[in-house]
Amino acid sequence: MVGSALSNQTGAAIGSLAFPVLGPLGVVAVRQYVAALVLLAVGRPRLRSFTWPQWWPVLLLAVVFGTMNLSLYTAVARIGLGLAVTLEFLGPLAIALTASRRPVDACCALIAGAGVVVLMRPQPSADYMGMGLGILAACCWAAYIVLNRVVGRRVPGAQGSAAAAAVSALLFLPVGVVVALRHPPTAGAAGCAVAAGVLSSAVPYLADLFTLRRVSAPAFGLFMSVNPVLAAIVGLIVLGQRLGGTEWAAIGAVVAANAVSIAAGRR
Repeated sequence: MVGSALSNQTGAAIGSLAFPVLGPLGVVAVRQYVAALVLLAVGRPRLRSFTWPQWWPVLLLAVVFGTMNLSLYTAVARIGLGLAVTLEFLGPLAIALTASRRPVDACCALIAGAGVVVLMRPQPSADYMGMGLGILAACCWAAYIVLNRVVGRRVPGAQGSAAAAAVSALLFLPVGVVVALRHPPTAGAAGCAVAAGVLSSAVPYLADLFTLRRVSAPAFGLFMSVNPVLAAIVGLIVLGQRLGGTEWAAIGAVVAANAVSIAAGRR
């Protein structure tokens, strides 16, 4: 779980190093290609056997998958890795909190909401476009979770996820060609983009696949709450993105809300 989380956030940080050459759009395009190659090799979908009730959630999942990554990486370019991932993490947190009517979850929602208000408080240097993109990534992640459940029920194994990744890669194919023609990638930028795809897609997917065979889903969900913290640490070490005490407190509030909700649910 530690390796998966660190790989994911390190991949995002390394991918952002290619932004000056490829931009977030080019980096996301490469990441979609890598994700498609990995998932197609693992899932091996039988596309010709898919029916329309199987295809439509797969197609929606492909659109959400691409939009989620594009909005997140664009947010990272504007507001930094730590804050972008924290805002994105509100998606799965909202799914977890709305599925329950326990008083403790209402308290967790208030704690998380307070953290978000602090992160998005008006400041002279506040980038509201970047924050809005982080919220869009959160909405996409929530939709990604819901659609994955539908796809998982209708399509056997990992075939649905693989098909969605392939469709998303096809949608980004013309984008990648245009970006490459307008901004010819350097070897370093291309390497960073590919590394982002491997570290943020291939490694976490395979690591999580093996992890969930040994760790319960609630324990896995509880550990996922450290991702915003790891993102802030990786952003500091790799990108030199420093956060103030207020931002760290807000990130801690969002993480605590998720941890308390899941821990209370297990008990």
